[in-house]
Amino acid sequence: QLVTSVLAAYAFAFLRFPLKRTLFVVVVATLLLPIEVTLVVNSRTIRQLDWLNSVQGLAAPFLATAFGIFLLRQAFLGIPHDVRDAATLDGYGHSRFLWRIAVPTSRPIVASFMLISLLGAWNQYTWPRLSVTESGWETLQLRLAALSIQNPDRANIGFASAIIASIPVLILLIVFQRQLIRGLTAGAVKG
Repeated sequence: QLVTSVLAAYAFAFLRFPLKRTLFVVVVATLLLPIEVTLVVNSRTIRQLDWLNSVQGLAAPFLATAFGIFLLRQAFLGIPHDVRDAATLDGYGHSRFLWRIAVPTSRPIVASFMLISLLGAWNQYTWPRLSVTESGWETLQLRLAALSIQNPDRANIGFASAIIASIPVLILLIVFQRQLIRGLTAGAVKG
């Protein structure tokens, strides 16, 4: 998600191409669609490609996200055009400008998006439920649900498992809290 969002956001922020605004509106309009709207089509596609119980099957629908494209585009639009012009005069092409200037300048927002997308993938339950049929490919959320169903009389096991499963998320939030706050408040106060 990070790579595709960075590349698409850069294109929408700095490149000129036909129907750029219309395409951006279509991309942003997909934010209005909940995942449930695309589940049937994505599930059918994964089954036709024979990607059940595979990394491709779990990851394919999440390779690009409109939220990331929108968020990173707004960050890139905050970079003054004078910086882009100066980089062009110094011989920087699009790729070099993107990875050496645009992404480092927008580091808090990139880190925030990376953390948000990681948490979204970590907590995903619905899609893995449809794309996994073998117990060896179950994600952590599926295993937690199965554990609570298998042992309804011993709820303490389910609660303990959920707490253990939340430890990596808590560690990430503690480590990246400064970047997360900076990234989510970037551009909120001007002056």
